[in-house]
Amino acid sequence: MITQMKKYTFLVFHRDYEAFLTQLRELGVVDITQKAAGLLEDNEELQAALQHEDELRHLLAQGAPDQLIQERDAVAQRIADTKQTMQQVAVWGAFDAQRIQQLKDAGYSLCFYSCGDSAYQEEWGIKVAQEGGRTYFVQVTGAGEEAQDLTETAATPVEIGEKDATHLATEIEHLNGLLVAANARIEAWQKANIDEVRKQLTEARQHIDWTRVNLSTDRLADGALCLVEGFCPIDKEQELNNMLAQAQVYYEETDPAQEDNTPIKLHNNWFVKLFEPLTGMYGWPNYNEFDPTPILGPFFLLFFALCIGDAGYGLMLTLIGYLILKGKMKIEMFDGMGGIIMALGVGSAIVGYLMGGFFGLDIYRATWFPEWAKVPMFNNLGVNGKIGEYDVMMVLAIVIGVVHLCLAMTIKAISYTKRDGFRKTASTWGWLLLIVGGIITAILAATSILNAEMTKYVLIGIGGIAFLGIFTFNTPGRNPLINIGAGLWDTYGMTTGLLGDVLSYIRLYALGLAGGMLGAAFNQLGTQVLGENPNVGTWIGFILIVTFGHVLNLLMACLGAFVHPLRLSFVEYFKNAGYEGTGKIYQPFKK
Repeated sequence: MITQMKKYTFLVFHRDYEAFLTQLRELGVVDITQKAAGLLEDNEELQAALQHEDELRHLLAQGAPDQLIQERDAVAQRIADTKQTMQQVAVWGAFDAQRIQQLKDAGYSLCFYSCGDSAYQEEWGIKVAQEGGRTYFVQVTGAGEEAQDLTETAATPVEIGEKDATHLATEIEHLNGLLVAANARIEAWQKANIDEVRKQLTEARQHIDWTRVNLSTDRLADGALCLVEGFCPIDKEQELNNMLAQAQVYYEETDPAQEDNTPIKLHNNWFVKLFEPLTGMYGWPNYNEFDPTPILGPFFLLFFALCIGDAGYGLMLTLIGYLILKGKMKIEMFDGMGGIIMALGVGSAIVGYLMGGFFGLDIYRATWFPEWAKVPMFNNLGVNGKIGEYDVMMVLAIVIGVVHLCLAMTIKAISYTKRDGFRKTASTWGWLLLIVGGIITAILAATSILNAEMTKYVLIGIGGIAFLGIFTFNTPGRNPLINIGAGLWDTYGMTTGLLGDVLSYIRLYALGLAGGMLGAAFNQLGTQVLGENPNVGTWIGFILIVTFGHVLNLLMACLGAFVHPLRLSFVEYFKNAGYEGTGKIYQPFKK
C-alpha cells in the first residue's frame, strides 16, 4: 500500500536557511521538491559535482586506478596471446630459430605449411606432425634449387615465429609472475585507499543533494526569504512538526493536490516487500494509484511455480535461497535476493507437488507414491487428468488468467473512479459488469443456483446496464452518436484484446509441461546408461547425466519462469488494470 503524504511549504529567513537545511537533513524525513532537470543541468557547480561522483563510482566499481587496471590487463592479454601462439607452434616440436636462420644464411630455404590430411602429397615436403585432421610439413630447398610452387594447392603457409613451445611455456611462467605482482599492487592499493574512496563518494552524494536543494529553493523579497517545498509521510509528521516548532520556522501543511508530483513510499508486509523490486522494474505507482505489489507478488509467485512445475526443483531453489540469505553462498547477481528465491522455491515445491512432478518423475502415476498423498493433486480435478477434451493444467491456466484479468479490471474501475469520479468511468464499470457479472452468472447457472428463467433475466439486466455505460454514457456531455461510435470501437478493441490476453496464460501450462518432459527425458537417458545390470561405471554415467540434465533444466526453467510471468504481469495485468507506473519513489533529504 502507499503511505499517505503531507505537503509542506517552508518559508525561512535567508540567514537561518543553512541552519534550517542542516536540521532538516539531520531529521531525514522530508523529500524536497526539486526543480525540473533542465533547470539544474545548466549549473556548473552541480555538473562538476556529478562528474566527480561518476569518477568515484567508476573507481570504486573497478577497484583501482585506471593505470593499475591497464597494467594488469596488458599482462593478462600477453599471457592469452602467448598461450595461443604456443598452441600453434606446439605441433612443430622443439626447434631453434637461430639454427634455422643459420641454414637460411647457408643458402637453404625452409618453408612451413599445413593442409588437410587427405590433400597432403609426399613430394611437397617433409611431414613433421599430423594433428586435428591436418598435416604439418616443411619444404626444404637447397642452394640453387627452385622451390616447388604450392600456391595453387591446398597447402597453407604457416609462420612459426622465433620460439618453440618450450620457450613460450617459460615465458608464460614469467608473465604469470608479473600478473601476480600486478594483482598484488591492486590489492595493496585497495587496502590503503578503498575506505577513503567510499567516504569521498558519500560526501560527494551529500554535497549533490545539498546543491540540488539549494537550486530548488525560490528566493523571494530580493533574496531575503527562502521558500522550498517537500513531502513527509504521515507517520513522520509529528517528528517534523516538533522540529519546526523548536526552529520557529513558518510553514504550511496541506494534503497533496492532484497536480503535485507527490513521491510515494510503499508500506507492505514482509512477504509483499519481497516483490517490490519487480514493481520498480516496471515503474513505481503514482500517488493516486493503487500499489500493484500486493496483487503482483502472489500471482507472480503462482505463475513462477506453475512454470517450474516440479517439487524437486522447488526444494532446490528453497535451499539455494536459504544459503544466499544466510550468506553461505555468494552469487553477486543474486545478492540480497535470498528471501524472494526462498519464497519462489517454497511456492514451486507446493505447486509442483500438486502438479505431480518431482525431478522429472510423475509421482501421481507412480505406484510407490502413497495414494493418500495423491488426493490433493490437480489431476484429481478431472477424469484421468482431463476436463472434457482438455488437459486439466491447461484449463487451470485459463481459469487463473480469467481471474487475474477480472481482478485487474476491478482495480481499474475503482482506481479510475477514485481519481476521476463515477461519471467519467461509466464505460469502465460497464465492461466490468458485463464481463465479471456475466462470468459469475454463468457459474451460478452451471451450478444450478440460478434456474434458466432467472439466469435469462439476470443476463438481460446486466447487458442493459452495461450497454448504457459502454455506448451511451462513456463520455459525459458528448454527442450520443459519437459515444455510440466510440463504444463500438471500444468493443472491437476489448473483444480482440481480452481474447488474446486470456490465451496468453496458456504459456503457464506449456512451460510447466516442457520442463517436466525434458526432466523425464534426462531420467530416461540416465536409466538407459545404467542398464539392467548396473556396475560402477554405469552408475557414474547415470549420476553425471541426471545431475547435469536436471541442473541445466532447472536453469532454463527458472529463466522462462521469470520472464513469462513478468510479461503476464507487466503486459496483460497492468494494461487491463490501467496501471501507469510513472511515480517517483520517496527519497528524503538526509545524510
